[in-house]
Amino acid sequence: MTTNNLNNRLGTEPVAPLLLKLSIPSIISMLIQALYNVVDSIYIGHLNSDALTGLSIAFPIQMILIAIAVGTGVGTSSLISRLLGQGNNQRASNAAEHILIISVIYGILLGIIGSLFSKELISLFSKNPVIIDYGTRYIRIIFIGSTALFLPMISNNILRGEGNTFIPMITMLIGSVLNIIFDPLLIFGLWKFPKLGIEGAAIATVGSRIISGSFIIIMLLSNRNQVKLNMKAFKFDFSIIKDIYAVGLPAMTMQFLASFMIGGLNIIVGGYNEAAVAALGIYFRLQSFVFMPVFGLNQGYMPIIGYNYGHNNPNRMKKTMKYGFMIGFTFTFLGFILFQIMPTQLVTLFVDESTKNNEELISIGTNALKTISLAFPIIGPAIIGSTTFQAIGKGVPSLILSFSRQIILLLPFAYILVRIGGLDWVWYSFPLSEVISFILLFFWLKKTLKDVFLEME
Repeated sequence: MTTNNLNNRLGTEPVAPLLLKLSIPSIISMLIQALYNVVDSIYIGHLNSDALTGLSIAFPIQMILIAIAVGTGVGTSSLISRLLGQGNNQRASNAAEHILIISVIYGILLGIIGSLFSKELISLFSKNPVIIDYGTRYIRIIFIGSTALFLPMISNNILRGEGNTFIPMITMLIGSVLNIIFDPLLIFGLWKFPKLGIEGAAIATVGSRIISGSFIIIMLLSNRNQVKLNMKAFKFDFSIIKDIYAVGLPAMTMQFLASFMIGGLNIIVGGYNEAAVAALGIYFRLQSFVFMPVFGLNQGYMPIIGYNYGHNNPNRMKKTMKYGFMIGFTFTFLGFILFQIMPTQLVTLFVDESTKNNEELISIGTNALKTISLAFPIIGPAIIGSTTFQAIGKGVPSLILSFSRQIILLLPFAYILVRIGGLDWVWYSFPLSEVISFILLFFWLKKTLKDVFLEME
């Protein structure tokens, strides 16, 4: 079996330094991405509170696009890392070619759907015509520019699958930094730019992704990677699609469930107070600072696990899992401390002067952050556990656990608790569902890994 130096890194370098080396670029880029998400919402919140609520209502719809990109990307990274671990570089390259074509097809189809049905989709979550208008104006542009989302997000995972996390980091940095720069210029009409309001935020998002997507395509075509693209010689192979979505479809479905969950929560809390929808949107933006570093850790964790699983090396898998769980816990525990110490200050970042006067959004948001974050310490290990299933090509357990947490547990808990104790109680549905699903994940992963390691002996 022929391997190059990068392959040897995944199979031979000391695990802890290798995991950090591969993860730190992704962690940095994920933090920058989280910063963009927060800054974007801060600007919209200072535009006015209705615009912030419209953005919050559009978020679960936007997550549908992210779900497709994330699911396809996870399947791509898992497949390519396993193929390279087996020494099958040619099939890994063919898989990458399939992914580029799929990205463009997704973008065209969803662009058409979004341009025609954006208002109808937003209207599912609100009856307020002002909020519907804000949400529609934002999400329609995001849909039309969805190819600009798919290409960089999915293509990054081609390189992550071969253990290259530096170029994906640069790609995300380009998109996020440009987004942060373009946002105020286009939202408020600074300098010589037109004042476009909420549409400016959407245009900034699409424009920055076009630039970052162009960069990653140039890098993939540079022929300096293990994966070699040759679109002229491309031949469609349905088995590659099947292999990608064996892991990717469950991961995609988990993201779909998150979208459904957020949409359901918006309806549940919005029935009591529209300010609670904005508060929920603030929470989901802020939580990205806590969880994104763990997802960045996954980008280094998954190729090491996948490669050594394909290479029949259980000892390196065990060491990688040990460090992965420890680091994941550290990230989310620090997030727990932050949300408990200064929730009011975090919420206040998102409100304009008129909202500060009535204190409603600040009060609801503060209570939400303090209560929801009670489960943060176990969420980091839970994310790593779910990624472990995906890395060894077993995406179904992750799907079932995610479905149980978000749909079977969280939404019913929220529906019941809000009727028993109002908004003060509804936030406890988050830690309750997280604790129960973590217990299920612990025993399922323990049994699965026991069987896997017995087979590898």
